[in-house]
Amino acid sequence: MKKIISILFFMISIFSFATEREAYFAGGCFWCMEPPFEKLSGVISVTSGYSGGHVENPSYKSVSSGKTGHRETVKIVYDDSVIDYPDLLDVFWRQIDPTDSEGQFVDRGFEYSSAIFYIDETQKSHALTSIKNLENSGKFEKKIVTEVVKFKNFYPAEEYHQDYYKKNKIRYKYYRYHSGRDQFLNSIWK
Repeated sequence: MKKIISILFFMISIFSFATEREAYFAGGCFWCMEPPFEKLSGVISVTSGYSGGHVENPSYKSVSSGKTGHRETVKIVYDDSVIDYPDLLDVFWRQIDPTDSEGQFVDRGFEYSSAIFYIDETQKSHALTSIKNLENSGKFEKKIVTEVVKFKNFYPAEEYHQDYYKKNKIRYKYYRYHSGRDQFLNSIWK
């Protein structure tokens, strides 16, 4: 009996110290949003998918039609004892044009617009604070229009979209360069 109690106590202590969390960011093309987060210490996984819409299990084709209400989104699973949510927000801002409400770079339409999907009030507070800080930084002349939205769903994208930048290096580099993303980001964040 003592052995069983010891094992149960050990398992409870492991789970009570678990620090795995999730974050959801829409920043235009999800292919471009995976690499910066996957490189971070403390990030466990990054999954491309669709979030915020009204259609269950949407396909890329249906999302890109603009009729599902979803945005291309990345789901980030991270260890918050190594990296925290405000750090993820800092990385997020450095990947997008937060002043563009019509999409991101070459990708146009609601499905490519930027958003922070918060899962609790702490994430919401951090997101709103980060927007104020960004507005006060003077980096952007236009208003910050990235939405802060209550998380309601996430559907992983088709397998061929996952780690696209690794699976299709040449196509990804060609797309990324011609999207204008890097040129814009370099001009803002130098």
